[in-house]
Amino acid sequence: MTTCPKCRAETATPLCCSACGALVAPERAPTPFEVFGLEPGLTVDGAALKRRLIELSRRMHPDFFATGGDELRELAERNTAELNRAYEVLANELERADWLVRALGGPDERTERALPQAFLMEVLEWNESLEEARRSPASPTARRALESLAAALAKERERQVAHLRAALVPTPERGSPRLAEARKELNALRYVERTLGEIRALQLEASTAQS
Repeated sequence: MTTCPKCRAETATPLCCSACGALVAPERAPTPFEVFGLEPGLTVDGAALKRRLIELSRRMHPDFFATGGDELRELAERNTAELNRAYEVLANELERADWLVRALGGPDERTERALPQAFLMEVLEWNESLEEARRSPASPTARRALESLAAALAKERERQVAHLRAALVPTPERGSPRLAEARKELNALRYVERTLGEIRALQLEASTAQS
């Protein structure tokens, strides 16, 4: 909770006051969780988050402060941009996880590039299948291979998300070894996301070639 500098009421977000409606200029950049009045953690109620976004967007919309002068309107624009940035992080589980690992002193993707050991063996097989499909994505054999690979990766994504949740729920202490494990799971999930994106592109290419 923060205190409104205008009416001194406690407010759940450092961007505006729910009691008097005043905009607030934060003394420091708030975290995504602070913006929405939440405790840091991987688990977030998506529907409640969306409702809170709509509520705060209405309170801080720059059009509501059009007659308040340039300074007030600029503050509304900055706070609205801060709100939207926070929502982009909190609305996506992988972005939330990435933020938590960094904020709790865990490694980023540059300092910890490793993948889970069991995952590495699968990657070699998937890369081989993908390379074969790249040569002729419109062929029936390649189309079947891509469908099979997409299904396998979708299942793998579910497993990796479960592993990620196990590493970050409950929220680890700062510097916990679980943060490095979570980073490895995030690395694996990034690979899966990229590969699924490439598969979709190859499938689109094959579909276009046949039309």
